[in-house]
Amino acid sequence: MSAGPIPYDVLRLIWWALLGILLIGFAVLDGYDLGTAMLLPFAGRTDGERRQVRETVEPNWEGHQVWFILGGGASFAAWPLLYAASFSGFYVAMFLALLSLIIRPVGFNFRDKLPGYRWREFWDWGLAAGGFASSLVFGVAFGNLLLGVPFGFDDELRVNYTGNFFGLLNPFGIAAGLLSVLMLAMHGGAWLAMKTDGPVARRAGQAARLGALLAAIVFALAGWWVATGIEGFALGAAVSHVGPSNPLAKTVTRAAGAWLANYRAYPPLMAAPGIGIAAALLVALIPARRLRVPAFLLSALSVAGIVATAGIALFPFLLPSSTHPEMSLTVWDASSSRATLFVMLVATGALLPIVLAYTAYALRVMRGKVRIADVIEHESRY
Repeated sequence: MSAGPIPYDVLRLIWWALLGILLIGFAVLDGYDLGTAMLLPFAGRTDGERRQVRETVEPNWEGHQVWFILGGGASFAAWPLLYAASFSGFYVAMFLALLSLIIRPVGFNFRDKLPGYRWREFWDWGLAAGGFASSLVFGVAFGNLLLGVPFGFDDELRVNYTGNFFGLLNPFGIAAGLLSVLMLAMHGGAWLAMKTDGPVARRAGQAARLGALLAAIVFALAGWWVATGIEGFALGAAVSHVGPSNPLAKTVTRAAGAWLANYRAYPPLMAAPGIGIAAALLVALIPARRLRVPAFLLSALSVAGIVATAGIALFPFLLPSSTHPEMSLTVWDASSSRATLFVMLVATGALLPIVLAYTAYALRVMRGKVRIADVIEHESRY
């Protein structure tokens, strides 16, 4: 079967970009759901206020999970070696993330089944803990990508992971997890400030500004750490961009500051970290009662910039190996065949616009504020 007119190296680049788009889509869309859940017990003090918080995300959060599923599916189909190695290495972390995500539908469905205060308080804090745990685990995983993951392959390309979950909880990994928590708290707070009124909107705006300021500071410090204190990875020799996927046929070197090589070679790429910091600082400066829609858009832009910064720094690496650097997975040696990438690209080209259209339609239908007076009136009817 013909693999189509697109060259193999271009297909690999397209799928690297698509994977990044899916990750950014998940971070931006499901990110404000996770951030809202984290802020639930703090933004809402009364039962009515907490219902107001939940109703801002209940209509759409399930649709946002599509981005997470698409990201996993893309990894499996387009980057099978990446899928195998990452799910082996991050097995416990993935399990914890999925468990915390599962709390959401359970919490939404069970929270109001009983009228008791302790019952509802338990599920409110369960939703907050789930949002916090998911945000933390995703950030820790990203941080460990920059450090390298302890894995290798045998001669038959079977993955051998030699680390453990607690090894992921190193200082830089925890710092990346903290950045993720602050970033999504900013995003969730900006969402709530835009979608609610009254005390909830005021508290959410305060949380968004504080989270934005701290996220900008931690992001800048993490960048300094990467530049001065972490050995990055670099391909040691020319690698074929169109050859068959074989991660055992290359050399890799490590050096301090190597993760900045792409930014040195292409200075315009500095726009990504620049946007991540500048947009967060603008969120922190916007007054509580004004410009709530721009604040949310700036928050989304900051999230996208921060995620893109890590992706650009890593390129062409997808999953560096700390124990066997020469076996690290890159864009050029971890993909499926040319024919598979082309067929998947056609399928994605048909399905992704549908997902985008559905997401835009759902957000449009549910536009407007969730007002506390409407929540109280609705409760009085039932």
